[in-house]
Amino acid sequence: MSGVWVFKKDGFRLMENRQAERCSLNKKVLVYLASGEVVSSYSSLEQILSNLGWERYYGRDLQLYQFHKHSSTDLISLPLDFSKFTSVHMYDIVIKNPNVFHVRDK
Repeated sequence: MSGVWVFKKDGFRLMENRQAERCSLNKKVLVYLASGEVVSSYSSLEQILSNLGWERYYGRDLQLYQFHKHSSTDLISLPLDFSKFTSVHMYDIVIKNPNVFHVRDK
């Protein structure tokens, strides 16, 4: 089961990826806080993640671009096509890298 946890005043719930994307009306961008750079490609994201200790992970699923850290069990899984890089993926990166990235409206 994968998705996004949505927290509101009256509680929280897990939204599936497709449902979460439908709820997001605005286009979002991932911002690297140290430089203020908007991540616009996987090559720039890979360079930033590499500097943070993340390494490419070559698993069984060839449709995913993945990163892992030796110091944790976290795995970042992204679609191969950057045009399918959504706010769900961005928030996954933000959660796994606190105070490093930020998601904002385009």
